[in-house]
Amino acid sequence: MLIVKKFGGTSVADKERIFNVARRCIKDYQAGHDVVVVLSAMGKQTDVLIDMAKDINPKPPKRAMDMLLTTGEQISVALMEMAMAALNVPAVSLNAFQVAMHTTSAYSNARLKRIDTERIRHEIDQRRIVIVTGFQGINKYDDYTTLGRGGSDTTAVALAAALHADACEIYTDVEGVYTADPRYVKNARKIDEITYDEMLDLATLGAGVLHNRSVEMAKKYGVQLVVRSSLSEAEGTVVKEDVNVERMLVSGVAADKNVTRISVVGLKDEPGVAFRLFDALAKANINVDMILQSIGREGTKDISFTISGDSTDDAVKVLEDNKAKLGASEIKTKTNVAKVSVVGAGMMSNPGVAAKVFECLYNSHININMISTSEIRVTVLIDVENTEKAMNAMHDMFELQD
Repeated sequence: MLIVKKFGGTSVADKERIFNVARRCIKDYQAGHDVVVVLSAMGKQTDVLIDMAKDINPKPPKRAMDMLLTTGEQISVALMEMAMAALNVPAVSLNAFQVAMHTTSAYSNARLKRIDTERIRHEIDQRRIVIVTGFQGINKYDDYTTLGRGGSDTTAVALAAALHADACEIYTDVEGVYTADPRYVKNARKIDEITYDEMLDLATLGAGVLHNRSVEMAKKYGVQLVVRSSLSEAEGTVVKEDVNVERMLVSGVAADKNVTRISVVGLKDEPGVAFRLFDALAKANINVDMILQSIGREGTKDISFTISGDSTDDAVKVLEDNKAKLGASEIKTKTNVAKVSVVGAGMMSNPGVAAKVFECLYNSHININMISTSEIRVTVLIDVENTEKAMNAMHDMFELQD
């Protein structure tokens, strides 16, 4: 049996936790299984590196940032190999070049294209535990690239798919996927099973337990995921195509505070304007989420949309550069906003969910800036100071607690 195990930064934050992870991996290895381990950078190491970079240059080049940030995972895997050697178990640590993990050239947000598995298979055949850097790859220029925050999850799923692994286990500092972030919602409870589609929406909308691209890839290649804690033996949450339990109306509530709302004001009210606007953003690799277009008046219209807060500077630059071409009179940004969402496959067959969301926000005196819906989710954009109040109100409204 081939098992891919991914451990997040808190799981390898210090010497004690590194040895804890080493022993968990060795347990499966000694049971006769082949083990591939994917690691994130230790603790808050990535944040430390980002602070160092911004102390040198407040707007550092993305290529240089990827060169810097990939050192975090290389430290983790090297120390893990040393820990396993200290426990008399053969292991080998590999970075993105040594594997090799080929990606697109979009620095800071690259996508995996393919993984060369020969080196890993060779090491497995030698009965070694293989320890691989998460979060990183190499592009066609032989530069390091990174997959975006949380990208180690995607590395693990991609390896599981490429190696046809029997299991893919994602270890974190919580015991699984919860109905809401337990740090903010006291009544949040662990979910035993969840579908890929529900998990993808929760991850995309700020749940934080899994990288959204890892869920997307798991669904595409049929990789069943288990999310569990590295600090306990609890069973965790299984992420798969279909669940055995009866689906709840709503599976979870998610929030994302790293959001910017941009309004492009005074656009010509004519065909093709929206295309030119969003095509310019797409060419700059800027993802757009919620979109609202005003009713045209006096030959003009406004278009508002949300993006990740990390993309704000890039998006504003693109829009200012194209302002004349688009015929816009003004570009407005609002950063003190958050997206709060309810997600659940049960919503498809139950009308009135949106009305319930709006009712609980009204009762909590929370104003809505924008609304976006799909078959299995309702998302609202609200002022950031109301985020936790909204999460708790929605969680209580749909009785997600035990």
